[in-house]
Amino acid sequence: MKQQIQEKSNYCLNCKLKPCSNKGCPLNNNIPEFIKQIKEQNYEGAYKTLLDTTVLQPICGRICPHKRQCEGSCVRGIKGEPVSIGEMETFVGDYAIDNGLGIEKNIDEKLRGKNVAVIGGGPSGLTCSAFLAKRGVNVTIYERKSFLGGLLVYGIPDFRLDKGIVKNTIDKILDLGIEVKYNKELGKNLDLKDLEEKYDYIYLAFGANISSKMGIDGEKLNGVYGGNELLENNSHPNYNGKKVIINGGGNVAIDVARTVKRKGAKEVVIVYRRAKEQMPAEEREVIDAESEEIKILFQNNIVKINGNEKVESVELIKTELVQKEGDTRLSPVNIDGSNYTLDADYVIMALGSKTDELVKELNLELTSRNYINVNDKFQTSNSKIYAGGDLIGGKGTVAWAARNGRDVAENIIEELKKY
Repeated sequence: MKQQIQEKSNYCLNCKLKPCSNKGCPLNNNIPEFIKQIKEQNYEGAYKTLLDTTVLQPICGRICPHKRQCEGSCVRGIKGEPVSIGEMETFVGDYAIDNGLGIEKNIDEKLRGKNVAVIGGGPSGLTCSAFLAKRGVNVTIYERKSFLGGLLVYGIPDFRLDKGIVKNTIDKILDLGIEVKYNKELGKNLDLKDLEEKYDYIYLAFGANISSKMGIDGEKLNGVYGGNELLENNSHPNYNGKKVIINGGGNVAIDVARTVKRKGAKEVVIVYRRAKEQMPAEEREVIDAESEEIKILFQNNIVKINGNEKVESVELIKTELVQKEGDTRLSPVNIDGSNYTLDADYVIMALGSKTDELVKELNLELTSRNYINVNDKFQTSNSKIYAGGDLIGGKGTVAWAARNGRDVAENIIEELKKY
């Protein structure tokens, strides 16, 4: 493995302008530098370089959409294959695990005795907590479940992300001295006003885990489920011998489809209203899904779910892609008269997420789409409270959620130093 990684590192041009870092990577990891250290077989140095910007190396190395991010901006990719950045980040993260490398503190005495509450222990909350704790801030994470990790644990199946890797990563973060209070949920047994009195600042990072709906006839029939809820609760119906149709084109749709197939479904069909090249799911995940005999109907749209009390079939319509004025992305438009029907036993909606009704009770300013409104510092309408990730309508990837968390930590530290 080391020899292969060494060969891959030699392929890097070590560009001075660093488009992979500055343009492609949401976290702005110093990619040329850590690859240079791999070339020199200084794997611990490579790990420390990545630690400057991320605490999720072995996770992001495995699940980030590299082809659309860092590798998509790689100069090598202009005329050939890009540098295998994700594979090398995974290697460095695994090397750190195998050799017991932790996260070093860099205490700022001005920050001792300062207290911050982080609501939500997913990628964004964990990252924020780590970057605060590294500098000496007292951090308490309030988590609604009995474990940390959020979607890293329940939203991404084991076949895509080993949960041992997640646990090790979380343990390293907690070793910074972070306190965790489990089974604490705003609106139930946790009050935001009480936290305001106890902490200097609060970071809201509890995500947006409610599956979006289409608003079509038949969505309330028995047998229609939300993809997020199925993955989060791991509570599935009996798929044995059944036909399952999944609506959506992101990683959740792919993850649900592959999970359903593993649970015995006879036929699994993904319906996506745009073309294959527009599919937001990671390319390698799409390839894996198709290799597992999961059928993907591109440029198709579900317009109705049929049945009496339970799902019996779905009505679809074919789409064409058109350029609408003012849009940079081609938009799908239904083709009149192209309707047809497919039999189905279950329909799973995987069309993205929306916030819980809880956000309306927080007395914070919201956007028109019920996301929490923040300024360029991620502060809400209450200057003591910050928010990030899916709660503010983020870009929906682990790396972007982590970037929000890191930025919030840096902004809170800046404020804490003022007094």
